Amino acid sequence: MNRCAWARSPAMALYHDREWGVPVHDDRVLFEFITLEGAQAGLSWETILNKRDAYRRAFADFDPARVARFSPARRAQLMRDPGIVRNRLKIESTVTNAAAFLKVQREFGSFDRFLWEFAGGVPHDNRFRSSRQVPARTPLSDALSKELKRRGFRFVGSTICYAFMQAVGVVNDHSTGCFRHDAVSRSR
Repeated sequence: MNRCAWARSPAMALYHDREWGVPVHDDRVLFEFITLEGAQAGLSWETILNKRDAYRRAFADFDPARVARFSPARRAQLMRDPGIVRNRLKIESTVTNAAAFLKVQREFGSFDRFLWEFAGGVPHDNRFRSSRQVPARTPLSDALSKELKRRGFRFVGSTICYAFMQAVGVVNDHSTGCFRHDAVSRSR
């Protein structure tokens, strides 16, 4: 079975085969991915996948309303949690982003609506032959990053935004030889 070249370990292959690139319309899952992509900055995605369950416990199963209310004491407690990336700026940004996420939900009715309208309402189906052809950022990720920053989000640079868009299916960057490319395209 041909997979994208980056899906080599069992954890990465499972994530690749079940989640990556499949369009997401659940706000909780969108908040989870924007948080995890920010946490990944400077680290491998596999590291974050291995910590995903701990992140769910630590960040109230990615309920943005609960996370936005995390007190300074709760944030300090997270700095001692070995199950997550113990980076003060990343922890603080998750709380800040939760509040910004809630504002977007109030304005648009859902973060899902904001994201998919921003992307033109339909997934972008790319046709790269190999993972080496996939860009780290695009004009769309540049624009999303700029808009999220304007709205108060942190750890949402263009490269992080592109990885987020790949993860939640705004773009399909499975290589054309990957068994998931056409399956993800049809799932839209």
